[in-house]
Amino acid sequence: MSAQPVFCYFDLGNVLLSFSHDRMCKQMAEVAGVSAELVRHALFETAGSTRSVQWRFERGDLNVLAVYDHFCETLGVEPNRDELFAAGRDIFEVIEESVAIVEQLAAAGHRLGIMSNTNTLDWEFVTSGRYPFLNNAFEQYVLSFEVRSMKPEPAIYAHAVKLAGAEPGQVFFTDDRQENVDGALAVGLDATLFTTPAKLREDLIMRGVL
Repeated sequence: MSAQPVFCYFDLGNVLLSFSHDRMCKQMAEVAGVSAELVRHALFETAGSTRSVQWRFERGDLNVLAVYDHFCETLGVEPNRDELFAAGRDIFEVIEESVAIVEQLAAAGHRLGIMSNTNTLDWEFVTSGRYPFLNNAFEQYVLSFEVRSMKPEPAIYAHAVKLAGAEPGQVFFTDDRQENVDGALAVGLDATLFTTPAKLREDLIMRGVL
């Protein structure tokens, strides 16, 4: 049985909120008057050794204006910027069973945090009152665009551990991507792969948190 952690971090996307990049591309395409395939190419395709625009945006290497300029130049269009990005970030749905776990932990006084690869637009959207648990249940928010590091890079986990004020092995983390779990394990965190809320509940029960 694993020891009880003193701090628990949760990934955001597809752990607490589901999201769809297909929906994102389709909705942005409708605003821009182009195909969803072209939007996906502009935002998510890589060129040689260069990371995608979306990746660089989430890492904080590009700001909103740079992403918009790239979008317009690549696709030869100039849609209304606010409408374009409003369409691009309205892509989330609550995973109710996971949120119930978080709220149970928070009510019991456990220290909780979010560790997420995300960008300024999406983070503003999800924390603007649509999902109150995100504003109320968590003590720390470790966000790639602020830390300037993307999971599974070691720096983002080191920052999370520092904010928790604990030893790495005392920090629990769950993520839906195996490479991000492996990155956490590599620097000593107690990390598990998220597959279902029921499995997450089992993992926390094993650690004496629930």
